[in-house]
Amino acid sequence: MKALHTAGVDEAGRGPLAGPVSVAAVILDPARVISGLDDSKKLSPQARQQLFEIIKQQALAWKIVHIEVAIIDRINILQATLLGMQQAVTGLSIQPEMVLIDGNRCPPLGVPAKAIIGGDASEAAISAASILAKQSRDLIMCEQHLLWPNYGFNQHKGYPTPQHKAALIEFGPCPIHRRSFAPVRAAMR
Repeated sequence: MKALHTAGVDEAGRGPLAGPVSVAAVILDPARVISGLDDSKKLSPQARQQLFEIIKQQALAWKIVHIEVAIIDRINILQATLLGMQQAVTGLSIQPEMVLIDGNRCPPLGVPAKAIIGGDASEAAISAASILAKQSRDLIMCEQHLLWPNYGFNQHKGYPTPQHKAALIEFGPCPIHRRSFAPVRAAMR
């Protein structure tokens, strides 16, 4: 009997005040177990980068989607995340028979799906998706830092740290800030 292709799905960047929300879907190869998979937040940046490359080389299929700020501001962060999940799953080169999603809700996908709270720490495919989403988003935010160095995106990746909030008040929002988020709205001049 053929093994079911199960995709893991996770996002990075729901909470930041700037930048995209990034979503990844991964179908791991059961014949090529990747050791060290875990919730991306528990891994060092070096471990994440190493696993990022290994996952892309060894997974049966993977897809990373970035939902940009204009869409987040138009439809809200939850809907943008669910849209990213749909796009990541439909963008896989192999269509899964089952989808496991980190969190508490599933978007309509056309295939059976199960939401698992804490799934990025308990399901290997979700852990892999967590790593792809976070690492790719972190790279984008480091690139954005080169364009907007006053904000420190290379340090906090857009999250609402005291440093970021102070820069937002001092300089006002830049084009990648989410204007639908209250701290950004409050800093608008």
